[in-house]
Formats: sequence, C-alpha cells, structure tokens
Amino acid sequence: MNGLSVIVITLNEENNIKECLELLTWTDEIIVIDSNSKDKTVELAKKFTDRIYLVDERSFAFKRNLGIEKATKDWILWIDADERVTDGLKEEIRNAIKNNSGKVDAYLINRKSFFINKFIKHCGWYPDYSIRLFKKSTGLKFNTARVHEELSYKGRTAKLKAKLLHFTDLTFEQYLKKLNSYTTSSSLDLFDLGKKAGLIDIIFRPAFAFLKMYFLKLGFLDGFIGLVLCSLSSIHVLMKYSKLYFLKIN
Repeated sequence: MNGLSVIVITLNEENNIKECLELLTWTDEIIVIDSNSKDKTVELAKKFTDRIYLVDERSFAFKRNLGIEKATKDWILWIDADERVTDGLKEEIRNAIKNNSGKVDAYLINRKSFFINKFIKHCGWYPDYSIRLFKKSTGLKFNTARVHEELSYKGRTAKLKAKLLHFTDLTFEQYLKKLNSYTTSSSLDLFDLGKKAGLIDIIFRPAFAFLKMYFLKLGFLDGFIGLVLCSLSSIHVLMKYSKLYFLKIN
C-alpha cells in the first residue's frame, strides 16, 4: 500500500503551523524539521505529530533533505508552513498516488501566492509549478542553494490541476524583515558559484527585474499591489548584487 509522508520545515511559525498541519491530518506521516524556534511552533506541532526534529539554523535545502531522509512512506509531499493544501488538492494527490501506474514518479503542483492583500496572478509569480510530490525511491534531493532550493528530476513528471495556496508576506514589515536575510543568502550563493558584481549589475539588473515583472510578465494587470511587488523585487535585486559586490572587495 502506498503511504504518504509530508515534510514541513519551520522557524518561529506559531502563526502558521496550526492551520497548516490541520490540513495535513489525512496524510500517513507528518515530519516537522524545526530550527529551534523561540516561539510556540514546536508546542503547537506536537498536537499533530511526534516526528519533530530540531536542528541548528541551516539552509532550507539541508532541512528538506533531512526530512526526506526521515520519511518512511513511499511518497513524499513537501510544503512550507505558510502554504495551505486545499480539499481539491488533497483529493487530487490521493488519486495520483492511488492510481499511479508507475510511469510517473514526480508531480508538479501549481502554487498561487497571496501578497499583502490579494492573490497575485501575474508578475512571474503565477503560474508557479514545481515538484512537490514524488516517490522516495527516485532518490530526489534538494540542491545546496541557501535560498530558492530546487529538486531536479529527469524522469517523467505530470502536473496536478489543483492549486497550493501560499500566504507569503501579509504585511510590508514581514517582507522587509525577510529581505535582508534572503538577499544575504542569495549573494552568498552567487559568490560560491564564482559570480562577481560590478556597477553595471547594480545599475541595470534592478531596472531589468522591474521591467520584466511589470511589463513582460504583465504585473501591471495586478493593479497597485502588482506595482508594489515589482518595485520591491527590484530592490531585492539591488541589495543582492550590492552585497555580492562587497563580498568581492572584502
């Protein structure tokens, strides 16, 4: 019988973890990888599972790979604490596992993100497909990137139709709080790859990021919040390459 393990990584997610795990009680095994949260995240998670592993602050990839290692079921689903599995997605996942013919070992799920006050439909944020459901036997592992870690699979995949809801930054303060740490990690990833940044990168890359998201990816159709998102994303790029520049000269 095919079983399903779900992996959730956490760090100070007391405002998200209960609602996230409540929607996952239908799975066979819930695995939480927590980076020693200072709030009630672990206490709340214990109401849903005893498979909780505490680790020092490490990369997202490390923690997800640890979750894969600890999973005991045939299939693995990974989500974040600020994501929600809808009833429609739950049934589609169940059917995909139950009716799997062995030809497809990994499924891509489309994520729809809520930013500040609305779901984003453009800006390059949607559609947003990635491998979220896969057989443990594929041996899939996340790459070593500090942020935006990915699964790479060369076998046959299929797409599920139902969407995974992502309630990302709900306030400007929440976005700005993450901005510094994410841009630092991104710059370090580029530095590890031997990348360098110059004044051209710092001047033109942010502008191109805005133009691409707002015009080519139709961000203007998301109204005022689309403008805000594209503008903040260009600032993200500016900070990332500025930090990379200073890594080079230090």
